[in-house]
Amino acid sequence: MKSPVELLRPRKDGPLTDRLRRERPGFGLPQIPAGRTPTATTRLTCGFCSTGCGLDVHLHDGEAVGLTPSNDHPVNLGMACPKGWEALTPLAASDRATTPLLRDDNGKLRPVDWNTALATFTERMKAIQAEHGPASVAFLSTGQIVTEEMAFLGALGKFGMGIVHGDGNTRQCMATAVVAYKEAFGFDAPPYTYADFEQSDVMVLIGSNLCVAHPIMWEHIVRNPHSPEIVVIDPRRTETASAGTLHVAPNPKTDLTLLYGLAHVIIGNGWVDREFVDAHTTGFAELADHVAAFTPDRVSAETGVDVATLKRTAELIGTGERVSLWWTMGVNQSHQGTKTAQAIIDLALLTGNIGRPGTGANSITGQCNAMGSRLFSNTTGLLGGHDFAKPEHRAKVAGILGIDESVIPTEPSWAYDRIIEGINRGEIRGLWVIATNTSHSWINQSDARELLDKLDFLVVQDMYSTTETAQQADLVLPAAGWAEKEGTFINSERRLGIVKRVARAPGQALSDFFIFRAIADAWGCGEVFRRWTDPESVFEILQELTANQPCDITGVRGYEEVDGGHVQWPYRTEDRIDSHTTGDVAGDPTAANGQRRLFADGRFFTPDGRARLLFTEPAGPPEKLSRAYPLVLLTGRGTSSQWHTGTRTSKSPTLRALAPDDTWVEIDPADAAERGISGGQVVAVRSSRGSMRARAHVTPTVGKGRVFVSMHDARTNRLTFPAFDPQSRQPSYKYAAVEVSLPEPWDPPD
Repeated sequence: MKSPVELLRPRKDGPLTDRLRRERPGFGLPQIPAGRTPTATTRLTCGFCSTGCGLDVHLHDGEAVGLTPSNDHPVNLGMACPKGWEALTPLAASDRATTPLLRDDNGKLRPVDWNTALATFTERMKAIQAEHGPASVAFLSTGQIVTEEMAFLGALGKFGMGIVHGDGNTRQCMATAVVAYKEAFGFDAPPYTYADFEQSDVMVLIGSNLCVAHPIMWEHIVRNPHSPEIVVIDPRRTETASAGTLHVAPNPKTDLTLLYGLAHVIIGNGWVDREFVDAHTTGFAELADHVAAFTPDRVSAETGVDVATLKRTAELIGTGERVSLWWTMGVNQSHQGTKTAQAIIDLALLTGNIGRPGTGANSITGQCNAMGSRLFSNTTGLLGGHDFAKPEHRAKVAGILGIDESVIPTEPSWAYDRIIEGINRGEIRGLWVIATNTSHSWINQSDARELLDKLDFLVVQDMYSTTETAQQADLVLPAAGWAEKEGTFINSERRLGIVKRVARAPGQALSDFFIFRAIADAWGCGEVFRRWTDPESVFEILQELTANQPCDITGVRGYEEVDGGHVQWPYRTEDRIDSHTTGDVAGDPTAANGQRRLFADGRFFTPDGRARLLFTEPAGPPEKLSRAYPLVLLTGRGTSSQWHTGTRTSKSPTLRALAPDDTWVEIDPADAAERGISGGQVVAVRSSRGSMRARAHVTPTVGKGRVFVSMHDARTNRLTFPAFDPQSRQPSYKYAAVEVSLPEPWDPPD
């Protein structure tokens, strides 16, 4: 009898794989064009998710002709998810943006040359600022471009163009974790390494469907030799919940109450590591007083989790030797996500499960370079993890960059949602969108699209001219994609990875880095960035900026050392890997084979070196269920073969074949029966903001009173409710009030 974990092990063969091999000879192998035998191989870090897998790209005359997963990369060890295998395919798409496009007087996007595009960009953005002030222009960036480009954009916008407000789409995936870590640990510092998946004896996954969203991380769990207990806390019985050893299914958005209930039981049973808590934390007495009210009976009544399951979960966490707690979007994308994340951190601290192998309160990020954005985008934080509000930080950054300190703002920019609101108020009149698709991905999509149309000038810089946002633009700037440029990524475990140019960008498309370089010159601030000649020169500047910061990378020997995949921050000179011996990091006994976890010494980045135990009173979701909309809409990743808005993954026939052939709404059998709905029928899913059609998938895994729709469909965000965590400003995509029924004759078509 196979264990649940073994049942989810990636398989080399199976009906779907066999069909794909019949229909596409060579599926699962590097796709080498005839007559282009590889003559060399180089390694790149995958450009999709935050896992940070190594891919060996096979070259013919310096150009990529195929790829395979890197066998010796510490992240993926020869494995790749479907997206990784197809990483090169989106580069050859027929709808690539190949020349600048400018909207003419008839409302049509027409090709123009780069000189015209740059002159138009500069003239119109400066005109808006001249009439409405510097803060009337903003930018929205991404976690999909390399770190050096993020840094260049943020510095150009803030220090060169006088832009006050700029944010990134990483606000949609990791802002909650950032704030939670900063407040609890004193710095945005995910403490773990992927080796912890293999060393835990208890793993708690909260709002995280690793099997689908991060399959290579799941494979690390499969490799765990300790027969771990795998507790999955999720309203749905996801693929991961089915593979775990205990599924805890709270009512949607009651997870904060559940976590306080777990703390109550742990404290009441004496499972607190008092030696660790007393030496390394503050706030225990206050937390204990707070959770005293969260009795098992109360928590069970509010969450729907029975008392026995609550106590069993608390016992596993409280008595396990090596307990790790992992969370992702199910926690982050919530109206109270920051406090929920901090409640997870509290459990790790209470039980002393941090700083040791197989432990930690561990946030898993979404995008390939969200961690790079967190440290270097110059939006919520000053370059290198510094603070806009601290004069000594502004002076340090100004000195290293050779700029006047007066050009550095004294506070961070507005968050994404406030920039969107600023458009509605007429305060933001010009917007520059880089490598993201706001018109698809932003919450309450219909409202977002209408607001973008109100702008005086919208610029979209992207690989493709066909995204929903690019189609609304006044100016489109064609950008190179992953593997058509150079730079670095930072993955979820703080590991640096390399991106190299192994393919030519089509037409007149340029890397984002050199678009920023050209805009700086056209704007008249090129001299400010005279040292920013290429990505590696910027990497060296960023190293200087991190000196004496928790994220210090001054010890890295340039791109050559990053290329090995063994660098995790912090990485000072004294932390360098001795590649001639064991691969261990000198002076750090926790860093075997380049695996570096934080807080082994119990010292945190707060002024007193202690972690903070933090809490609040739970609040219900802002949108209430009603007779008209009695069901809770849950959203999330629907398949391992698609990525976010599908802008790139939709270009691959293989990934399209692996994905569902239609959009499906999961609905419980009892809810379906009440509405006369059968499996496979086309139904209408409605909220007070809009509607979409989908096929009904009748399944008990979603739970009564709830429905689930994949986030990848452009129509899903017609339904979502624009609620935001008050601390992180992250949108709450995971809860909205909807109804599902058979379509009515008056329903608008999709």
